[in-house]
Amino acid sequence: MCGFPGAADTVTVARQLRGQERAITANRQTSWAFADAFVAEDDALRWARERSREAGLPSVSPGTGAALRLLAATADAKAVAEIGTGTGVSGIYLLQGLRPDGVLTTVDPEADRQQFAKQAFRAAGFAGNRARFIPGRALDVLPRLADGGYDLVFCDGDRLESLDYLAESLRLLRPGGIVCFEGVFADGRTVDSGVQPAEVLRLRDLLRTVRESQELTGSLLPVGDGLLCAVKRG
Repeated sequence: MCGFPGAADTVTVARQLRGQERAITANRQTSWAFADAFVAEDDALRWARERSREAGLPSVSPGTGAALRLLAATADAKAVAEIGTGTGVSGIYLLQGLRPDGVLTTVDPEADRQQFAKQAFRAAGFAGNRARFIPGRALDVLPRLADGGYDLVFCDGDRLESLDYLAESLRLLRPGGIVCFEGVFADGRTVDSGVQPAEVLRLRDLLRTVRESQELTGSLLPVGDGLLCAVKRG
């Protein structure tokens, strides 16, 4: 993982990456497309994606969804918290990775989006008691959730609140639990040496914080728009 302590370091990282791109760019897009195509999506996922496109909302790529499903299954997760319900694409993948008795708690400020997700979950074959929908701003809802009660926390909300999500996740996760952040590449802007908006600067802070944390073991996965994952040390 690359650290981002300041503008000078960002420029250095960008130069290093430009040097590497000469060797890998020819196959990168083909490889990423192959990784996404490797994931078979059913009718429920396709329906949720279509609702997301109609609403002008981003949704996780198939490769990112498969990674989330794998992480949930690897953690033998029984309780997962999701920040950003959307129309249910990521939620379906997380539920697929959860134990049969596992529950997804998903938070979103837009209750109408959660209605789409409820339909998608039903279409995917999940009983109504497998998901708990909480409408509201994440930083208002998360403090009400139980300390150490979650195996995985997936963050796909406001990037400006990323560090706050991380702090809440450390409280919510059991030892050995996993926190994931979607979209940390920010369409390539995270390592772009040009002037960037506040949300990109906050992502750089997040990357640096995870990398330097003594409480976390992290990795940055090159799926979708970048999936930052970290395990909470015991």
